[in-house]
Amino acid sequence: MQNQVSDNKSSQQPDNSWIPELVRTIGLSVLLALGIRTFVAEARWIPSGSMEPTLHGTPNQWEADKIIVDKLGYNFSDPKRGDIIVFSPTQELQKEQYQDAFIKRIVGLPGETVELRDGKVYINNKPLDERNYLSGSQRTSVEVCTSGSQPPFLAQTKTIPANSYLVLGDNRNSSYDSRCWGVVPRENIIGRAILRFWPLNNLGGIDK
Repeated sequence: MQNQVSDNKSSQQPDNSWIPELVRTIGLSVLLALGIRTFVAEARWIPSGSMEPTLHGTPNQWEADKIIVDKLGYNFSDPKRGDIIVFSPTQELQKEQYQDAFIKRIVGLPGETVELRDGKVYINNKPLDERNYLSGSQRTSVEVCTSGSQPPFLAQTKTIPANSYLVLGDNRNSSYDSRCWGVVPRENIIGRAILRFWPLNNLGGIDK
């Protein structure tokens, strides 16, 4: 009888053989998620108002727009004018102790000559059409460049170096951008903003 009771207790012990498989599954899921974030896409929130009204930004992340950044696309194609990009601080910005990523719009491409004239951007001596994202009351000047090196980068006409991009915020009156500190090397580009997923009533692709 004792043997029978002992055998019954043994048979009632939980089967834990599934635990190693669960651990492997969780580990694989974590690695996959990290891999996606590292190489494919990642979520970010907008911490400032420099891209208003296209993207709403505020230091309170629960009130800010949240976006998906495509980190893979530029492996197969070059950045284009009008793309909204996220990039790590350039050397000039690092000198000013900036560490967090920036988000701006590509305005000038490698090899192009850029000039600010009468509050407008000129590319290769022709005015740039920015009506799709810039309100008519916005002026593009270096007057916003009250910090950083002086004179500001675009105080004079500049030719953009190879593999570099000139970027500006859509809120020209309140954006610390290429006008002030220079161009963004391609190697600094993290990816392109492609989708807004918060707030839900504004869910969708990010218009250029």
